[in-house]
Amino acid sequence: MSQPTPLAGLKVIEFTHMVMGPAVGAILASLGAEVIRVEPIGGDRTRNLVGSGSGYFPMYNRHKQSIALNLKDPAGLDVARKLVAGADILVENYRPGA
Repeated sequence: MSQPTPLAGLKVIEFTHMVMGPAVGAILASLGAEVIRVEPIGGDRTRNLVGSGSGYFPMYNRHKQSIALNLKDPAGLDVARKLVAGADILVENYRPGA
């Protein structure tokens, strides 16, 4: 028997990189939220880390869905705006203005 998850039913859109942003998304997903991670075309660069970094991507992106979008293209930006419009939570950790 599985326990109920406190964030079930919430939709999170995640625009993050490095450690802290993806860690937040992983925690929210573990608590039952539906997390959709927006990655650049070609995927997050951490997908290809080797050696001691090879576990980084799967550890911080478990339980998430991903979509690759070109946010500099109007069509990609339109998809991102539609995702955000239907979300309960937006997570991002880029520099101001990015």
